[in-house]
Amino acid sequence: MTELLDIHTIVQFLVEQGVVERTVTINNRLKGTTDGRVFTLAENEEPKYVLKIDHPQSISYVEQLHQAYLSSPLLPKLIYIDPDKQYIVYTYIDGTTHVNRGAKVTWLTRLVHDLLNHYEKYEQSKQWGRLETPRESWQEFNQRSLHYAERAIGSLLPAEDHESVRAWIGNLSDVKSKYLLHGDTGIHNFVFQQGELAGVIDPSPILGPITYDFTYAFCSSPDDLKRSTLFAAFDKLNRTTIDRSRLIQEVTFQLYCRIGICSRVHPQDLNDYLNAWDHWKREVRLHEV
Repeated sequence: MTELLDIHTIVQFLVEQGVVERTVTINNRLKGTTDGRVFTLAENEEPKYVLKIDHPQSISYVEQLHQAYLSSPLLPKLIYIDPDKQYIVYTYIDGTTHVNRGAKVTWLTRLVHDLLNHYEKYEQSKQWGRLETPRESWQEFNQRSLHYAERAIGSLLPAEDHESVRAWIGNLSDVKSKYLLHGDTGIHNFVFQQGELAGVIDPSPILGPITYDFTYAFCSSPDDLKRSTLFAAFDKLNRTTIDRSRLIQEVTFQLYCRIGICSRVHPQDLNDYLNAWDHWKREVRLHEV
């Protein structure tokens, strides 16, 4: 990314090319979860576009995800992609993140129907994991996730819990089909309008199984981490056929990783996740063959 790339110069170019209206204004700079700079562009003081300036490689990955799933009603629509991949323009989705999101079963089911069920198998690469840091296998990706979580969690969980999770890696890494995933399907990247899911933003694309995005979304908030909610939404997912015992193990592993994240950056949610952990590790034991 060119640090001196000027937002005003970019907007002027977009106006001259007819990409945006001449009356568009730079509204404000958004706080993002990436290294890039993100701005909203307004028409009559109402946000209409998002302009993201980032490293060319990152822009290319975002473009790839959006181009792959143009039919998804939850992803913003691409308006313009800089030929040098220094910035991208897409539609602004009005709403809020985190709050006023309604019932988890409702937004999770919408996520399944309007994004995850649009996913297609990806056979262009033998790599797995995040596009910017690819791995040789899904097992390597899981092992790295385990390593980071285990270090962050430490004594918050007993040693036998860490040992149990390590023992799951082989089973969780037995994956037959690879998909191009959003990669960061958490409530921080969900836009809600009047209690309903209206959009999914800020992808960090991953090559892996669809269950990753599904379980990541389910565990991304500490509320309603119930079997009934999980199964109700999972039953609408038409791109995978894993059994429920495997799904429970997948969720519990994702919950373990979430506890690691919370111990570092979301301590206010930690107790709720630890309580959920006690429940889900019992579920795994009940469903072990």
